[in-house]
Parts: sequence; structure tokens; C-alpha cells
Amino acid sequence: MRAARLPSVRRGLPLLAAALAVVALVLAGAAGVMFADLQRLRSGEEAGRQALEAARSAAPGMLSYDYRTIEQDLARAGGYTTGALTGHYRRLAASLAPEARRQRAVQSATVTGAAVESAGPDRVDVLLFVDMSTVRESPGDEPRRQVGQSRARLVMVRVDSRWLVSELSTLLGNPPPL
Repeated sequence: MRAARLPSVRRGLPLLAAALAVVALVLAGAAGVMFADLQRLRSGEEAGRQALEAARSAAPGMLSYDYRTIEQDLARAGGYTTGALTGHYRRLAASLAPEARRQRAVQSATVTGAAVESAGPDRVDVLLFVDMSTVRESPGDEPRRQVGQSRARLVMVRVDSRWLVSELSTLLGNPPPL
């Protein structure tokens, strides 16, 4: 009886080997997909770090101006932008400059906090917390200082080797209590 079992076991070995080969191929494929996903995540994480640093540097320059140098300030701010936002800063110079000079307005922005909302290899959404200080000196009046906190969302995109702002939106409302 033992002799009869041995040939049937030998016949089952190729089937077992084929099944193990299929399992090995599936596992290798899964490992490859996970490795590619890990590389994508690492790329997004590095992009997030770079874009966050660029956003923190760009925001004060984009949100600050002095009535005495407003054209230069807005031109500098436009240098941090790309796409439609660049055109917006050009148009802003035409409308904001006369009003800022009339009110003798000086606005300064200081980034007090920043975080990455989402990150991909070439696009990163950054949330900024900004302290804003504005001084206005209308002729014949005492200077008026206004201090406030604001939040802004900057969409950063990679253009060549630089991170530039493609969208900027302010978020209205009160910041959460400390």
C-alpha cells in the first residue's frame, strides 16, 4: 500500500510548486506596490517640508507693504507667485497703491505658525497663522494702529526648482482659543 501512495504524492508536487510560485509572485507584486507607495509618500513629505519653508518666507513679503514703497513691495510679492495670482498682484498695485498712499498705510505681517494640510510631489497646501499690524495716518488725524490675527491658505506649486504660491486665500473667523 505504501508503494501506491508514493506515485500520487509525486504527482501532487508539481501542483504544489506551481501554487507556491503563484503565491510568491503575488507577494512580490504587493511588495513592489507598497515600495512605490512608500517612495511617493516620502516624496510628498520632503515636498511638504520644502514648500512649508518657502511659504513661511513668502507670506510676510506678500502680505506686507509700505505706502512709500508700495509698487516695489507688490512687485516683490509678485515674485513669489505663479499663474493667475501673478496677474492679481499686478492689478492690485494699480488699485491698492493710490489708497495706501492716501491713508499713509503701512502693513506688516509676521508668520506665527504654519502647517502642511496636504502634500504631493509638486503641490502642497499650507495653512499659516499670521499676526497683522496696520498703521494708517490720514492727513490731519492721529495715526491709527490696528493689530489682528489672521489665517491664510497658500497653495504652493513646484516651478522648476522653486516653490511658488499659485493660490492665496484668507480664512475668516476667530482663531481657536489658546
